[in-house]
Amino acid sequence: MPAEPAPAARPVAAARRRRLRADQARQLADLLRHQILAGSFPGGVLPLENTIAADYRTSRNTVRQALDLLRGEQLIERQPGVGTVVVCEKYPHGLDRLQGLAETLHEHGRVTNEVRTVGPITASGPVAHRLGLPEHSDVLCIERLRRLNGLPLSLDLSYLPMDVGSKLLDCDLENTDVFRLLESLTGGPLGHAEITLEAVNADAHSAAVLQAPRGAAVLMLERLTRLPDGRPVDLEFIRFRGDRITMSGVLHRSR
Repeated sequence: MPAEPAPAARPVAAARRRRLRADQARQLADLLRHQILAGSFPGGVLPLENTIAADYRTSRNTVRQALDLLRGEQLIERQPGVGTVVVCEKYPHGLDRLQGLAETLHEHGRVTNEVRTVGPITASGPVAHRLGLPEHSDVLCIERLRRLNGLPLSLDLSYLPMDVGSKLLDCDLENTDVFRLLESLTGGPLGHAEITLEAVNADAHSAAVLQAPRGAAVLMLERLTRLPDGRPVDLEFIRFRGDRITMSGVLHRSR
């Protein structure tokens, strides 16, 4: 017969089992999340726990823990008489093309913009530097709340040099992407953009505007867009509701 574990070793072994179950639940949640976002469940209804356990060769306890994680993300909920259903749709935002939000999400509905701030301000040192302007230059500042089918999706703060930005003051900023307006004003396509993507906690202002819980994680996209000649023309700080957007792209390994 195997030796009985020493009393001091039992809590360690129990903690190891709990950690293993938690790891398995997280891994299963990752797989189910991908299927949810890909629309793999007909009618938005997940299979029964027994079916998921059999499909993924895991225990029902692990399945329950994984579903609890996804409920915590507000992706699914349990509905009596129906089962576990998808309750939150995330929209794909590509990272391999330079597009405005309305262009990116045109298949998913209508993007509208609430212009909260628009007008010239004196640029801070970092903003002037990023835009290649002398210190204390005036820039056009635009803040817009962007909605998809009426739901708050992102809070966009943009800085543009005044020789270009001033022309936007007479444009339809409520219904048109800034990228399209810039290309119309400059007479040609934009060049390229440098981006940084990170998760940040929503401050009180952003949370209120986006109708998200204060302190909730949001996706912050910092983007500096340039004209074909390399001139910086649009510096943006975009806060996306992380529960309504997913970033995707195709990356090629250089040889």
